Amino acid sequence: MLSRKNDFLIRYQTLRDDLRGEILSGRIKPNEYILPENTLSQKYNLSRVSVRKVLAELVEEGLIEKITGKGNRVTIPKDGLAREKIKLAWFSSSYELNIVEEIVKRYNQSQPFAEAELTIIPESSYMESIVQLIESEDGPDVFMVSDSQFRQLLDMGKPHLLHPYLSDKMNPQEDSYPKLYELFEYEGKSIITPFLFSPVVVCYNQRLFEQAGIRGQDPIHNWTALIDTAKSCTKDTDEDGRIDHYGFCFSSSPHRWPVFMLQNEGMLVSDNNECVLDHPNTIEALQFCLDLMYKEQVSPIYSHGSEYMAESLFMKERVAMILSTYYFMNEFRGSTMQWNVCPVPEQKSEGTLLLGGGLGINKNSRRLKLTESFVDYMVGTEAQTLLKKMGCTIPALKSVAEDDTLLDPAIHPENYNVFQEIMPYAKTLLELKLSTSEFDLLRDEMQLMWMNIESPSEACVRIVQLINDQRAQAAASAKSVVEES
Repeated sequence: MLSRKNDFLIRYQTLRDDLRGEILSGRIKPNEYILPENTLSQKYNLSRVSVRKVLAELVEEGLIEKITGKGNRVTIPKDGLAREKIKLAWFSSSYELNIVEEIVKRYNQSQPFAEAELTIIPESSYMESIVQLIESEDGPDVFMVSDSQFRQLLDMGKPHLLHPYLSDKMNPQEDSYPKLYELFEYEGKSIITPFLFSPVVVCYNQRLFEQAGIRGQDPIHNWTALIDTAKSCTKDTDEDGRIDHYGFCFSSSPHRWPVFMLQNEGMLVSDNNECVLDHPNTIEALQFCLDLMYKEQVSPIYSHGSEYMAESLFMKERVAMILSTYYFMNEFRGSTMQWNVCPVPEQKSEGTLLLGGGLGINKNSRRLKLTESFVDYMVGTEAQTLLKKMGCTIPALKSVAEDDTLLDPAIHPENYNVFQEIMPYAKTLLELKLSTSEFDLLRDEMQLMWMNIESPSEACVRIVQLINDQRAQAAASAKSVVEES
């Protein structure tokens, strides 16, 4: 009897939540009628009496009104009626914050029964804060998740806190880019709707190129061409023996240097899940990175792993080219600097990294249907168009991402559409098969190499041992737990 009662309650609550979600989200608009009672009874396998009780609750809430002889009609919101709030969380360092604020404003203006409320959380503790809030049942209904933050969530063993949702407003094959969905895969399935993305590209200063006499459509098509172009732009302008304008700059961040590894067909982890950082092609790529700084002297000597160093030098016009992303291009909006973008060079093959962000839904949200409809709005034409018109970050909705009428010379580079030729060979960090904690270890342990104190081969052999030992210990610990249980 208890099981049958619980089954009835689930069907009863599902009907109520579905109807509320349809009304609050605006899918059923004021003055429109909801489905007839007998249709709802059949659809949810409930008696007419139970359906009427649900409808009575919605009448009491002021969401519908019964029209004799016609059915139940969604009401026109009355003054003073409290709107259902959707809690949206975003991280503080996002370049899209001002755009998201405008999107939320537009959403709230268009919704008669619902409104979104934006909360900003410091990036340094973002994922930990989200997890803590959800587990304390005070979490946001929906929150921004970068691919790095998603991998952090997997590392924390908390993907079960997500309500898997892929908006039916955006088909991966027809309306978006299938690769974006791979950024948020768990157990072979995508569980988060993509919102925006960016491949790693090269930004270059057109004025500095012209001053160096660099011409042609693709002056950095491979590593040799990159060095030659960078040499042409590297200058000691005041002849004091100190280089004050470099040709190229990149970061030792895991979001940057692996690009060279991919171009050289290197790898971090083998198919049998062993760390193979000491793969010859990976070592060769790392040596190329060091040569840019210490041998060719066309890139500033390593100081730290922050991407901001390269972008800062680029904005000061002290470096002609940088590895960057469409996210960071937002820094250049309104700049008087003449800049453009091109694909990263290739070596043994084409290769670059793909970064992205999606909208995660709290599994414990008390308004799942309404939250799903909000995600639908965020990846719909209106919100995605705002994202494109107000910034450089690429919208996940293909029709908007590839709409040239939305390009603004004051915001977007001339070659903005270069991402379209890059997407077929871009790789996600998930494909590199290291966990977030292992990437952190890699970043810390490679510092001696970046400082040229340790050779790439020495560093890679040492780090491989550390990671494989760590993995073996974790596997042994997991096996022990299984045997004890």
